[in-house]
Amino acid sequence: MSFVVGIDGPAGSGKGTSTKKVARPLGLISIDTGITYRCVALEALNRKVDINDFNAIITIAKEIEIDIQKQDDKDIVFLNGSNVTDAIRSKEVTNIVSPISGIKEVRSIMVELQRKLAEGKDIIAEGRDICTVVFPDADVKIYLDADIDERANRRFKENQEKGIEMTYEEVLKNITDRDYNDTHKEVGSLMITDESIYIDSSSLTIEEVAEKIIDIVNEKRNKK
Repeated sequence: MSFVVGIDGPAGSGKGTSTKKVARPLGLISIDTGITYRCVALEALNRKVDINDFNAIITIAKEIEIDIQKQDDKDIVFLNGSNVTDAIRSKEVTNIVSPISGIKEVRSIMVELQRKLAEGKDIIAEGRDICTVVFPDADVKIYLDADIDERANRRFKENQEKGIEMTYEEVLKNITDRDYNDTHKEVGSLMITDESIYIDSSSLTIEEVAEKIIDIVNEKRNKK
């Protein structure tokens, strides 16, 4: 029987970094569900599709092939056989991924893909609707949060390290817009469940967040 840890939270709360940091010590496979939506967004850009053309974007979601492979402890993302690990983090993709992920039919297609990626495995998955839609029966549910200025600052520094040219003001606006879109989606909106354990990472280091998550998961496992 598989063991599932779900981590939800807004952009820049530290979900991705924390998930990768705790996966190995906990013996879990890390799954970033946001990658699937970024692949749809990238392919929409590649095909020069208008993001308001829902039918075209739904077609893309149905047609593309996504694969995630581990190479030297790094997750390598392949879209239709090409390595797009860096491309899906571009400014252009980031600007359109939230509205694309809000398309009901796209979410339905991607949720099925995400479940297949996790089938029969002990996993830790992060996103916006992990504990509510993708894995509603997750063994551990965590909601990771931080104040918006801290989240924008983190994302700004992350972009600088990756060579992504976005001003702090652009990053802050993008996160503000994504917060609104993520909490107002018709399906799969960002919310905290009654079972979720809330962690505010605003004043915590990544190591402190990881330690909290590891303690929560180990306590749950010991009770099973």
